Amino acid sequence: MADSHSNAEEPHHGGSFAALALGALGVVFGDIGTSPLYTLKECLHAAGHGSGTATRDDLFGILSLIFWALTLVVFVKYLVFIMRADNRGEGGIFALLALAPRKMRAGKPGQIPLVALLTVCGAALLYGDGMITPAISVLSAVEGLEIANPDLHAYVVPVTVLILVGLFAIQSRGTAAVGKLFGPVMIVWFTTLASLGIYHISHDPEILAAVLPQHAIGYFVRHGWEGAHILGSVVLAVTGGEALYADMGHFGIRPIRWVWVGFVMPSLLLAYFGQGAHALRAPETVVNPFFSMVPAGQATYALAILSSLATVIASQALISGAFSLTRQAMQLGYFPRVYIKHTAHDTQGQIYIPQVNYLLAIGCVLLVLVFRESTKLAAAYGLAVTGTMVLTSCIYYVVLRESWGWAATRAVPLLLFFLALDLPFLWANLFKFKDGGYVPLLIGAVVVAVMVLWNRGRTLVAYRYGLRYPTRESARKRIDARLVARVPGTAVFMASSAEMLPPVLVHHVERNRVLQETLILLTVQTANRPLVPKEERFTVTRSEEGFHRVVICYGFMEEPNVPAVLEEAVRQAGIPFPGAEVTYYLGRESFIASNRGQMGAVAETIFAFLQRNAVTADRYFRLPYRQVVEVGTQMDL
Repeated sequence: MADSHSNAEEPHHGGSFAALALGALGVVFGDIGTSPLYTLKECLHAAGHGSGTATRDDLFGILSLIFWALTLVVFVKYLVFIMRADNRGEGGIFALLALAPRKMRAGKPGQIPLVALLTVCGAALLYGDGMITPAISVLSAVEGLEIANPDLHAYVVPVTVLILVGLFAIQSRGTAAVGKLFGPVMIVWFTTLASLGIYHISHDPEILAAVLPQHAIGYFVRHGWEGAHILGSVVLAVTGGEALYADMGHFGIRPIRWVWVGFVMPSLLLAYFGQGAHALRAPETVVNPFFSMVPAGQATYALAILSSLATVIASQALISGAFSLTRQAMQLGYFPRVYIKHTAHDTQGQIYIPQVNYLLAIGCVLLVLVFRESTKLAAAYGLAVTGTMVLTSCIYYVVLRESWGWAATRAVPLLLFFLALDLPFLWANLFKFKDGGYVPLLIGAVVVAVMVLWNRGRTLVAYRYGLRYPTRESARKRIDARLVARVPGTAVFMASSAEMLPPVLVHHVERNRVLQETLILLTVQTANRPLVPKEERFTVTRSEEGFHRVVICYGFMEEPNVPAVLEEAVRQAGIPFPGAEVTYYLGRESFIASNRGQMGAVAETIFAFLQRNAVTADRYFRLPYRQVVEVGTQMDL
């Protein structure tokens, strides 16, 4: 019985432990590391019913809740348990799906199994999180300007928008150069948090008693069911916990765990408790307890600049995460093909996707312009995070039971423990739906619709082709019946299945009656793992009749370069391949979109729109466009 992840094969992470730890500090912890900017402020605001005048006991209760949320959710749930479920070192919700048994991932044509649907919903909510995080983080940092000088209030929104526009504008250049600054800046940031916290705690050390759980329990005893609403603000302290899991593949689990326990978590707790200690001595500071930790004036300006740098780094991590998530979804068949640009030759994870970047930029700017204050925007933040937390727990349970063989007596208590943490946070955030909580759900609903419709459409296309040519033998009979001559040359026919003859091949023969002497039936597959070793990249099956089968396999974190791999494969197999003279044949479907098919007119129309606007197969597979011939087919799904 396996107690740890089923894929013990770990990826190689280049560099020393110190270098990996520094990189993790700059990338992984940016989101959760900037939460002190707004978390305690929002909690005190909620506890005081908008006035910010929470009682001393409430302050202790809130700090206790923050402490235990960071301990139980981030450390126990994610770092101790969830991060053990890696797919050859890669983490994230799609990597978790890949660990589930195939029978639970692959459904009937046009249908998505429940586990896959839950994964899609969790991924969709992460897009909402990726859009809200840059907006609220940068806005919270820039709001420090009006603490230093109230006359600067009118400049907060314009400066925030300017920073966000600049951040998204530089994405196409890549983050390799800027990334070298991420770690050192975050060292300064967390050291500043810890130093300010220690200074204020030293003036009122009794605040440390808030770590005792009776203060958290006492908050609910005093306020009853209504007190549970505070969890909708406390959850802001653990936003970014999912990023620890999603970014695990870049640095490995060991550096992330050590940096969290040894540096990040102590710094965050000192910052929160320092704000609490200062609020005890100066209750008027609850309006913005973070920036009130330093004297108004030059110190506030300096802290606002440092905060802005930290929030830009946090935003960068979420933007890069959205790019990686899109690539994974695309490779696994849940997203239309989009253009991917690699921004670093030596780092595969650094990619840029223009369409996603534009949508995130527009969404972030609109959120800032509509909500205008971090307090109002905070209401939109929690639902995306808590929804993903719940779904991650459920899929992890499936992996425990179905993939690792855990007995129900072990897996069920762990699931109940996770849900006991997640569901109260989700329930509390549902009360913020009208105040902005609908934003991530609306974003998520659009993404879910795109993913579900795309996956359903593509599986139905494959199913229809399977019905038309159910076996290789039946397809060969149709070819032999129509084929008149074999002509000199080499042709490559793209096939979605390695078990069937490509429909484009049959259609080509039916219309033209001829075939080249050398035929390569090429299938490009995506494995349920992030990377595929070179020795497993391709397989070649030769045939005396000139029909040669080549299967190329990529991981879901890789970008295909088909011509280069194909040339190496056929060279090793001794198959004629005059590169510049080879013709690539691709199929292109057009859809009638009537009510007679399984999808229905509306769904099929949307799918057809996505199909038309997806990156074409020749561009995606890097085929030489002058050597590509497309053969069209009409169908009604």
